[in-house]
Amino acid sequence: MADLPASDPHDPYIALRVPTYRNYMVGSFLALFGRQAALIAVTWEIYQWTGSATALGLVGLINVIPLLALSLKAGALADHADRRLIIRNAQAALVVLSLALAGLSLGREYVPDWPVLRWANASLHDLARVFERQVDPATLRFDQPALPIMLVLLLVMASIRILAWPARSTIIPLLLPPHALGNAITWNASAFEIATVAGPAIGGFIVAGFGFPAVYLLDAALGVVFCVLLARVRYLQPPQPALRARSWKALLAGAEFIWRRRLILASSTLDLFATLLGGAVAILPVYADRILHVGPIGLGWLRAAPSIGAFLTALWIAHRPPMQRPGRELLWAVAGFGAAIVVFGLSKWFWLSFIALLLTGVFDNISVVVRQTMIQLLTPDDLRGRVTGVNQIFIGSSNEIGAMRAGLVAALFGPIAAVVSGGIGTLLVVLVVARAVPALPKLPPLHTLKPEP
Repeated sequence: MADLPASDPHDPYIALRVPTYRNYMVGSFLALFGRQAALIAVTWEIYQWTGSATALGLVGLINVIPLLALSLKAGALADHADRRLIIRNAQAALVVLSLALAGLSLGREYVPDWPVLRWANASLHDLARVFERQVDPATLRFDQPALPIMLVLLLVMASIRILAWPARSTIIPLLLPPHALGNAITWNASAFEIATVAGPAIGGFIVAGFGFPAVYLLDAALGVVFCVLLARVRYLQPPQPALRARSWKALLAGAEFIWRRRLILASSTLDLFATLLGGAVAILPVYADRILHVGPIGLGWLRAAPSIGAFLTALWIAHRPPMQRPGRELLWAVAGFGAAIVVFGLSKWFWLSFIALLLTGVFDNISVVVRQTMIQLLTPDDLRGRVTGVNQIFIGSSNEIGAMRAGLVAALFGPIAAVVSGGIGTLLVVLVVARAVPALPKLPPLHTLKPEP
């Protein structure tokens, strides 16, 4: 297929004119849609089983373990193996595990109460009692034999996603001309936000109407569609395979690259601490139940609110001229994110909470587009996998450890204290980074950036 002409960088649809990129984006969107619907279902189901904020924090911990253990290896794998093959195999495995979740949820009453499952539930109950200070301990329920099995399934699923994530992130520059990359990342962010808007909302409706297993079956079906569309994806830009990471020095080359590029390090640091301190998603079930008094449908809309704001912002970014000072806009966006989190934490009205979460999505999308475009454009292809693996640790660990932090702080001091303190901490981090890296506000337009050796 012939390359697209280097058209006006303001063309908002230049990436979508590349068929192979469209195939990948549609498949990725559908798979993410299913995952987001399943995520809202599994968190609600676990909370329904246990009534425990600590249990929600443990879901975050489950995702942190493979993130820290596998991200560097996953980045090296993406640099020297066929990224399409990595993505396809991972997605096929996730389909099988989603079917297992559906079967477990549907047949939870038939799971035998084996001693090992009783021991696991008792251990989880003892842990919850250490942290739960805002509810009557007698209301905590860790008597569902299916619970430990579900947590193991979530651990395996998280491990597979971690192994595939660098390949999924770094395949995009190979599917279209270099001058269309920034636009592709913007549209990829748009697809992500549509999925995270519709997935939780529709997941909530499906749970209310058909139960939890139906959501997990939908996730599996959409994963199959992604596998089919991957067969139609072809490389437009030839990959630049790296030498196999046979030593720790080669494996850590991505970390060294980020450490020596202060602009990349600064943007990743902002994202890490904003999501570590300012994330409120993990305890949304607590807010929905105890503070806002809404059911699974209301929870779905709260979960979708950030993505509604982010999607609208992504459309605006795609149609506006390139940012002239993207670093400055990045700093203001992260500060706005922190302020909106504080408003959400203090709100006791559903619509004010919804608007505050929507604004977090607006500000977060600006951060995502600037950071991801900058990293992809400044990184040579033979290092993209390992740089993405390290960046995955930044992003993923902050998300998942942030989920654990929010759950445990909510259990100790209440959900309002957990959210508001995180928003204030985010504002303080912005001030520190702005002073430590004065070059960040002077970053030139993103489409002018080139890979650094």
